[in-house]
Amino acid sequence: MSNLYETSRLVHEYLLFHYGAPHEILPWPQGPVAALNFPLRTVTEMTDASPRTRALDVGCAVGRSSFELSRFCSEVVGIDFSQAFIDAARELCTNDHIDCEIAEEGNLSRQFTAHRPTHAIPQRVTFSRGDAMNLPESLGTFDLVHAANLICRLTNPLLFLERLHGLVRPGGELILTTPCTWLEEFTPTDRWPRGRTFDWLQSILSPHFELVRQHDLPFLIREHARKFQWSVALGTSWKRR
Repeated sequence: MSNLYETSRLVHEYLLFHYGAPHEILPWPQGPVAALNFPLRTVTEMTDASPRTRALDVGCAVGRSSFELSRFCSEVVGIDFSQAFIDAARELCTNDHIDCEIAEEGNLSRQFTAHRPTHAIPQRVTFSRGDAMNLPESLGTFDLVHAANLICRLTNPLLFLERLHGLVRPGGELILTTPCTWLEEFTPTDRWPRGRTFDWLQSILSPHFELVRQHDLPFLIREHARKFQWSVALGTSWKRR
């Protein structure tokens, strides 16, 4: 991973992305409001939220999806490669908010407070730094594995994808989202899908997983008050055979 993900600027940007109210992220009424609340929607739109025992959130960033999973999962393990992201997620486990600064324009910034969702059950959640391409066997198995916008940021995504059938229990669920933004700065070109990302995922996962649903998930990341990243992630949900 790039050191970019260890900077306070990115931590604060992702805290806003994960925990900001709609008007805090997007102050423009003509903007793409359907793209808000992405870390919430990867859970609510991709699973039926039936009670689970254990869930794993790989690439959890600053933890919003992990907290959403805690509503119906008795134990949630959040893992991210960025220590700065994990530190922020852990702080939200201990406290219910984090104060930070977000960019307005130029050298101007303003205060923002990220609040842990009131419905979250933080005592069910633990956060650890880890490598998605080298997850230890000691993690055990899970009823649900969630990995949002992760695979196209790995140097070798195949190592992660081929590990998944050993992480998801038979009958369990796998949720993957990706904007299919393959960049050489993260993934060497010889490790990109040769065709469409969806077809590539099917070819890798189908021996062990059955596709349950496919859904397009727009998302919006605010860089400053007048500049945003609008993308559409490919969302897929799979059942372990």
